[in-house]
Amino acid sequence: MKIGVMSDTHGSLEYFEKAIKTLSDCDVLLHGGDILYHGPRNDLPKDYNPKAVIEKINNLNNILITKGNCEADVDQMVIKHPIQSPYVMSQFGEIRILLTHGYTSSKEDTIEKAKSMGADILILGHTHVKELFFDESLIVLNPGSTSIPKDGTHSVATIEIIESDTEDELDLDFNFIDLNTGKIIEL
Repeated sequence: MKIGVMSDTHGSLEYFEKAIKTLSDCDVLLHGGDILYHGPRNDLPKDYNPKAVIEKINNLNNILITKGNCEADVDQMVIKHPIQSPYVMSQFGEIRILLTHGYTSSKEDTIEKAKSMGADILILGHTHVKELFFDESLIVLNPGSTSIPKDGTHSVATIEIIESDTEDELDLDFNFIDLNTGKIIEL
C-alpha cells in the first residue's frame, strides 16, 4: 500500500495540482491541514485559487483531512470530505497512523499523545518544514508545505507499506518529493 501525504496547501491551485499529480499512484491521500486559506502571517501563495482547489478536492475519492489553524467553519461547508479535528486516526493493515496539524499542543505533547493512542506513525503539518525521525517506537513525519515552504522546497511525502516475505514483518519506505522537479529529496 502506498500513502501520499501533503500539508499546508493554502489555496495554491498550481501546487495542489502538482501534489495530486505526484501522488497519483497512491492508494490514499492524507492532508495535514491548512487547505484553502493562506493565513494572516503568510504571503499569498503562487496561483492562489481556493475555489478551484475546493473543486479538485471534492473530485477526490481517497483523501483524509485534518483541520489546520487556517481552516474556518465555512471550509467544511464547501468541502465534501470531513475535515476532522484535532486528529484523524487510521489503520492501514497493521500500521496505525495519527494525522494532526500540530498547532494545538507542543510537538512533545503531541508525540506523547500519539504514543498513548497506539500510533505507529504520527503525521504533522503546520511548520512548513520537512521532518522524519524516530521517537522511541513512533515515527514522526512532516511532509513540509506544498505551497509556502519554509525550508525552500515545495514538497509532499509518501509512505509505502511493504509486506515482507517473512510472516509478521512489514517494511516501511518513506520519501519526500520535490514538487517542482519530481525528484526524491534527500534529508
